[in-house]
Amino acid sequence: MPSRNFEFTAAVYYKASSLPPEVFAAFEQNPVTFNCILPHILKCLKLEEHGRVVDGQCWIVVTTSNPEPRVDFVLSCTENEMGKYPIFIASTSPPPSLSDDFVHPRLHLIVEHLLDVVDLHRVYSVFAPDAVAYWFARLWTEQTGIRWYNNPYYAAKLSVCCSETFKYRSVTISPGLQHILRAADEHDLHAVAQLCYKFAQESEPFILDEQGALDEAAILIRNRTVWIHEVQQHNNAPIVASLVAFTRNSATVSTITKVYTNPDARGMGCAQRLVRRVCKHLFSTERKEKVALYVAHNNLAASKVYHRVGFIGLDPENSTPSPEVESWTEIGFDRAAVELGHW
Repeated sequence: MPSRNFEFTAAVYYKASSLPPEVFAAFEQNPVTFNCILPHILKCLKLEEHGRVVDGQCWIVVTTSNPEPRVDFVLSCTENEMGKYPIFIASTSPPPSLSDDFVHPRLHLIVEHLLDVVDLHRVYSVFAPDAVAYWFARLWTEQTGIRWYNNPYYAAKLSVCCSETFKYRSVTISPGLQHILRAADEHDLHAVAQLCYKFAQESEPFILDEQGALDEAAILIRNRTVWIHEVQQHNNAPIVASLVAFTRNSATVSTITKVYTNPDARGMGCAQRLVRRVCKHLFSTERKEKVALYVAHNNLAASKVYHRVGFIGLDPENSTPSPEVESWTEIGFDRAAVELGHW
């Protein structure tokens, strides 16, 4: 049942098909911001259409009811084949308008509801716009006694590329080298798994063992959401140098969630070449309107790569913040008191 707190209410939903129409309207109006949540809801909807309700999923929606119903926040507490996701929280309000007076009471209500529906060890991290993530962490620690880490797991810009900003460019031909860019298939399982394994080793605390990397690679290939960049020198066998995965896909938006180049192949432009090729595929073949990605604030090399492809707000020569680029933070909770998932 919804609970009321002055002019806004919060409600918990355990089925994607139970979410009210105004939530899907919010998704449609804010497709990039909510693309961390919507694609999983779409998967659950398909399963529910065939009579299968997926356990372990819930969403908390905060709605302001005056004068007209307006969705303020959506929290997702969900999981997939690889494990439990962080707590994701997205808002319909742009970050500059997320004042303490607006965020604090609504997040307090969210925390109260979440405490009623999950075990404490389930909440291992929260990923949300900066102000939202920090308010949730403070309130969760106050209510549970489980401390949050001052150093975030991840602090990043959410950038976007569209057909108007995308920078088309022909593949640069390197003497003696052949570049092969394509969707990965089942024959690439071990090569993709190796890069997934190495990517995870650099993504503390979300590391994978070899079996976990194989499982992740199999899922990416089966879902056709990973491309690879092969490099072939003369008559030698091709080597998989880079991968790009785009695992969050809605009707109009795809989010690139993994970009990794084998350290032995860095400096050859493979990541930029493959990101550009994947974006071209998503725009022209998949008919996406926008491609989004998160890039860490301190990852200047990656920012330069994505800027050259056409992602906005990442120009190293222009420090003026772009109003279309959001800043998100993942905050972790005491690993002695929680069970880590994977995303």
